[in-house]
Amino acid sequence: MSKLTIDLNADLGESFGNYSIGNDSEIIPLISSANVACGFHAGDPGVMIETVKRIKASGSTGLGAHPGFLDLMGFGRRYMQLSDDEVYAMMLYQLSALDGIARTYGLSINHVKPHGALYNATFKDDNLARVIAEAVKDFNPELKLMGLANNNLVKAGEAAGLEVKNEVFADRAYEEDGTLVSRSKEGAMITDSDLAAKRVIRMLKEGKVESISGKDIDIKADSICVHGDGEKALEFVKEIRRNLKEQGIDIETF
Repeated sequence: MSKLTIDLNADLGESFGNYSIGNDSEIIPLISSANVACGFHAGDPGVMIETVKRIKASGSTGLGAHPGFLDLMGFGRRYMQLSDDEVYAMMLYQLSALDGIARTYGLSINHVKPHGALYNATFKDDNLARVIAEAVKDFNPELKLMGLANNNLVKAGEAAGLEVKNEVFADRAYEEDGTLVSRSKEGAMITDSDLAAKRVIRMLKEGKVESISGKDIDIKADSICVHGDGEKALEFVKEIRRNLKEQGIDIETF
């Protein structure tokens, strides 16, 4: 029987100007994939450069692009009604920015994971998922596309011929249909790091997670996400790593 492995990712590079968000310098060495903001919902050119440098210095963390809506004030968590062409252009613009910086420092992008409202909108909007997947494919068909497990984004990526990765969340609650509970609802965020770690282990070993209603649902996990801007992000990452090690599960960049 082959040894069980999993990717552990975090959304990083989300500071902007004089505003510092997250604990990137401590989190990057502990994860296997970093999703870096591309300047639309968060990040700026200097932050992107510094984050890429930190990822390179880690020697093992995979670099991913984390494109979002152009919504700095709302941190990319407010939905924007855009045409297909606008979404496509928005994706290419952000991927190009991070790719250019990465290449300058001898790295390349490994994967793409949309951010916030752009990511969440694909749960119900299969056309939006299709446009995102097409943009990624046209930019670089070798890139992997990360999306909510078993949902529209990974399905669109597969249809476009991309390698896809099913993402699960350590710090978010699930609805019965496998989508994430809206942040506006009570119980959407999981703040107990021990509980989060136990849920992750069950996702990996049993392919199950308990929904917010108490019903078990099926889930597929290729990568575990911890939100880098969360108050307890570093604590969560350390607790998950400890639990994975106890279970004999290795953390590896996909």
